[in-house]
Amino acid sequence: MLSPEAPEDGQDGGDPPRDLRSVLVTSVLNLEPLDEDLFRGRHYWVPLTKQLFGGQIVGQALVAAAKSVSEDVHVHSLHCYFVRAGDPKVPVLYQVERTRTGRSFSVRSVKAVQHGRPIFICQASFQQVQPSPVQHQLSMPTVPPPEELPDYKTVIDQYLRDPALQDKYRVGLKRIAARDVPIEIKLVNPSALSQLQNRCAEPKQMFWVRAQGYIGEGDIKMHCCVAAYISDYAFLGTALLPHQCQYKVHFMVSLDHSMWFHAPFRADHWMLYECESPWAGGSRGLVRGQLWRRDGVLAVSCAQEGVIRVKPQHSESKL
Repeated sequence: MLSPEAPEDGQDGGDPPRDLRSVLVTSVLNLEPLDEDLFRGRHYWVPLTKQLFGGQIVGQALVAAAKSVSEDVHVHSLHCYFVRAGDPKVPVLYQVERTRTGRSFSVRSVKAVQHGRPIFICQASFQQVQPSPVQHQLSMPTVPPPEELPDYKTVIDQYLRDPALQDKYRVGLKRIAARDVPIEIKLVNPSALSQLQNRCAEPKQMFWVRAQGYIGEGDIKMHCCVAAYISDYAFLGTALLPHQCQYKVHFMVSLDHSMWFHAPFRADHWMLYECESPWAGGSRGLVRGQLWRRDGVLAVSCAQEGVIRVKPQHSESKL
């Protein structure tokens, strides 16, 4: 459970420069209040699908929910459904319902609306900090620290310099490299880009991730909102890794998203995102994730199911 104290991990080489305020806080997750429990959010990154990025919708919904609870309670779980595709050309309205406010737990329901219809629904539960003699967690995987790994764009540049890389993958890589994503990523195993060589892989991947810029220690709720944004990045694609040598994505979209917050963390410090897919079938895939602090503390657990429709690798299409 989150506590009001900031984590003393002290192992990430220091904070980003304080004058470089994270764009995730200042723009991407910033909401305009319209009325009590009613907010408007705008879009600052639309992926190649030309649809809204689910992580931004989850993050903004959590921002809206957090504004309706007192300072002494913190989110411990959220459960969401994506019910319609979002329209990147118009803002999203977030309507908050104060479902329950109790002594220890408070529940908020959030509906994201466009064109008069809900595109996303979410319930978030908040809890006052409480001590517990019952505590345990799994062990963090042993991986190289982020300082020893190249960043995502460096890895892409290495692939682009490979003369054996097929032109159709080269075009797709250039588009990925051109995206201005407000998070930093370092792949633990750069061969996670094995789809560029039509190789199948285990349904697992790990990467270090943090928000660009400085967020600071003061706003615990904002770190959780930023983690909600981060948690959806490259998550569902884990389910496709064992099949990418035979198939390529025709349509892939999230159906739901759940998160559980266990311990305090800094979203602008490096965290290890461990992702795995235990199952796929029925044109759906299930993925699970764990965000670890550098000191080995399990900070967040995630789960998501999504639609995955594919077509044979050999069929021609534009990336």
